[in-house]
Amino acid sequence: MGRGLAALMGEDTPDTKEQIGHGRHDAPSPLLEAEEGVIGAIAAIPVDSIDANPFQPRRQFNDETLDELCQSIKTNGLITPITVRKTGKRYQLISGERRLRASKLAGLKEVPAYIRMANDNESLEMALIENIQREDLNAIDVALSYQALMDAYKYNQEELSRRVGKSRSAVANFLRLLKLPADIQLYLKDNKISMGHARCIAGVEKQEEQLALAQAVIEKDLSVRELEMLAHRIGKREEKEDRKPTAHTLPQWEEKAIGKLSAKLHTPVNIKHGKGGKGHIVIEYASEEELQTIFKLLDE
Repeated sequence: MGRGLAALMGEDTPDTKEQIGHGRHDAPSPLLEAEEGVIGAIAAIPVDSIDANPFQPRRQFNDETLDELCQSIKTNGLITPITVRKTGKRYQLISGERRLRASKLAGLKEVPAYIRMANDNESLEMALIENIQREDLNAIDVALSYQALMDAYKYNQEELSRRVGKSRSAVANFLRLLKLPADIQLYLKDNKISMGHARCIAGVEKQEEQLALAQAVIEKDLSVRELEMLAHRIGKREEKEDRKPTAHTLPQWEEKAIGKLSAKLHTPVNIKHGKGGKGHIVIEYASEEELQTIFKLLDE
């Protein structure tokens, strides 16, 4: 697997070079014609006999670039083959959905396709991995594809990182994006925030803070560095709040003792504990006059 396979599939070919060679869409196909298709060969496949790939990682297609590709195919034909696998008398797309869509728009009735074996279970994994390598996939689609691989093949992050040729930290960073609120995932898919922004936001625990940071990026056009500084300030504030002492639940006898003393002396009273069961009672007073009053109450 790896880039060699991508080259075989034609997935690394830039959009401007997705049509190479010659032959218009209405010209006879120079490819191998076969009623059933030849496994391991390139053949002309009817477009209406090709089913979509359920593991297609791309969820969005740019209409403008798709139309540009369509116009190019009308002029030059589609020579770089898509890749399919044989499933009975039909075919399932492995890679090349963008080219297939553009070919349909261009009016092609058949397209050149490299045919894999129908029982090649690894072809599904291969389709997902090879499509993940495409640089124009958005980060959420990549993250969803990683999760699909982990679910389908029970990979842990270490195994997945080896399969897709990425570092474990890179895989973890993508998967963390799926824990972000849906609104933020949509911002990332729509390119309103970048992967760097999303990674920074994912490091903040509270969801309301995450949403506020995302809004700040969009409204103020913050750079990733500026966002990191803002997130850092929020983190410091949350850390300070966490350090605040929490209310201590007192034993019932202690609550009664404090209540009786406070009521008798008409002033706040507190009990502080020491080691070995020892401690001391703290009686508050606001003035010398109030202190004299406390003495008189103690003498009663």
